[in-house]
Amino acid sequence: MLVVLGVGAMLWITLSVHRKARHAALMAAPFPASWSEILTRNLPPYPRLPQGLRDKLHGYINVFLGTKNFEGCGGQEIDDEVRVTIAAQACLLLIGRGGQCFPKLRSVLVYPHTYVARGKGGFGGVEEAPSVRLGESWQSGAVVLSWNSVKGGATNFDDGQNVTLHEFAHQLDQEDGAADGTPILDGFSCYGAWAHVLGGEYQSLLKRVDAHRKTVMDRYGATNPAEFFAVASETFFEKPEQLLHRQPELFEALKGYYKLDPIGWS
Repeated sequence: MLVVLGVGAMLWITLSVHRKARHAALMAAPFPASWSEILTRNLPPYPRLPQGLRDKLHGYINVFLGTKNFEGCGGQEIDDEVRVTIAAQACLLLIGRGGQCFPKLRSVLVYPHTYVARGKGGFGGVEEAPSVRLGESWQSGAVVLSWNSVKGGATNFDDGQNVTLHEFAHQLDQEDGAADGTPILDGFSCYGAWAHVLGGEYQSLLKRVDAHRKTVMDRYGATNPAEFFAVASETFFEKPEQLLHRQPELFEALKGYYKLDPIGWS
């Protein structure tokens, strides 16, 4: 049977092929030595990454910087240090999983310090009161970050608090159109196990917070399931040994999702 494709379908196929070719070219492009120096200064896990993962990180940074727009806000200058430091932390989330590089993201807005957000929030455009923030993730294709918080989170990589990992985990969560703490998983059969583990751990965190008990994860993860996934991701990359010891099922679920084991290099 002869199938005739319309103009729209032909255009979509052409753009898809072009995007894949550009992605492959950027992944294989040389990584400047000056960028490696920035990562050595600003990202403690970088020198300890296995060479294969470091090569993948270089490739994803090339893709990120070649496809996303950076915009300075409130007087913030955008230079290589800002761009590479942000891209590297964001791409740590991708080097095990592979695939596309935050396909819905178009822009990264960077403020020098904390900023006041007004109007609609990042999750579904719900009207919110003005608030002071370190960062936020919008489903409309943008991430907003405080550079001071970005650099602090990068250099202090063992406290479980990292605004860049947090907001880009939200981007992964939002790729399916819903900010609900469940990103796109490998197959339909994975969702039941994810709901069982993540849902149970979220409820456990709520109880511990209500009882004023000590938690490995930041208590902000008890806000809602979307924030739980983002905070759990921060904890997985920055405090993996503690997470494995205290919440082994959650550690294994995140290890299976990110296809990484950061113990030994985080």
